Amino acid sequence: MSYWFWLFIMYSFFGYCLEKVFAYAIHSPRQVRKCFLLLPLCPVYGLSMVSVLLTGEPLLPFWIEVLLYGSICTLVEYAVHIFYDKVFHIRFWDYSDRSIHLSGRICPHFSLVWGILSALAVQYLQPVIASIAGSITPEVTFAAWLLLALDTVLTATLLYRFHNTELLSLPALLAQE
Repeated sequence: MSYWFWLFIMYSFFGYCLEKVFAYAIHSPRQVRKCFLLLPLCPVYGLSMVSVLLTGEPLLPFWIEVLLYGSICTLVEYAVHIFYDKVFHIRFWDYSDRSIHLSGRICPHFSLVWGILSALAVQYLQPVIASIAGSITPEVTFAAWLLLALDTVLTATLLYRFHNTELLSLPALLAQE
């Protein structure tokens, strides 16, 4: 179980880093966006990659994997978006400005990107990640579980109360009156 926990954490962190690079590259005004109050994690990436990895070892041609993994990631993205919308009344992302989209929640442009990134990650990154995840001690895993649980409760409480993703940074939260 700790193996899958660490896969979730590592891919959530990589997703956070990807979001930061993407926001910087497109000069987004939302440079400080996070999905947790304290931890640099975007759980939709972790959930997506864990879902992809649960399909087993890749035995298909690369472009078939791109389509399969892109579909899996898009389904996870859609489910997570609905969860955020229904439970917290928030939107972390909105694809309404794309020519083709489903309620701003998903779009084929990013489905293709998720598929390519996932197929590349499974082929090149996952062997390294698996080795690291398999070597983490139970004590470190327990401490990480506690930290994630604390941050999840804090973040969920904040989002449920204020319905504002912009408060997910300590400076913004402290400035809130």
